[in-house]
Amino acid sequence: MHSAGTRTLEFTILSAEDLRIDGRPVKKNAFAVVRTDPSNSGSTRADLDGGSYPLWNEKVVVEMSMPMQKSVTVEVQCRVGSGNRVVGSVAVPVSEFLGGLTPEDYLHFLSYRLRDPRGVRNGIVNFSVRVIGGGGGGGGGRGNCSAAARKEVGAEYGGFSTYGPSWGAQSSWRLQVGVPVAGGRSNYGGGGGAVTGVPVWGSSRA
Repeated sequence: MHSAGTRTLEFTILSAEDLRIDGRPVKKNAFAVVRTDPSNSGSTRADLDGGSYPLWNEKVVVEMSMPMQKSVTVEVQCRVGSGNRVVGSVAVPVSEFLGGLTPEDYLHFLSYRLRDPRGVRNGIVNFSVRVIGGGGGGGGGRGNCSAAARKEVGAEYGGFSTYGPSWGAQSSWRLQVGVPVAGGRSNYGGGGGAVTGVPVWGSSRA
């Protein structure tokens, strides 16, 4: 449950694509961080084998203040030496998954272009997000992702994990609000309107 001034967000960080550090593909130890403010964040585990195309399928649950929150930061970092290095980040507008005609607990699948600390494009991150306990009911069965849709997504990505520790990594908060990637393929076009947005592979559009 959430109070009138907060929302609980459940991100499932699925994967990332074409991650680079200093122009070279990331070899290992990439992880994703979701942050709503400097003191409220959570992260996935590091992917030890995925290299520049890591696969996580992990849930990260964070609290978001309302109504002033305008965006949520999704950031990919890499463990190098004795510290962590930012690979790329994006500020995801709250309007992508909260407000409008869909119920609060509607499941959204989104893909965003990442930009490195210099503002240069650096890969793509794929994730889903919903408001936990958002209610909404009704809507012709649109309130929650259907069991069939969840099974399809789980099969595509090898099942979802509930692991979601907070690593407390440092990062910059001066982010440009991101624009969803578009134009790629998807296996989630059907399902009776159970999900919106899609993970996208191989797109060059900003």
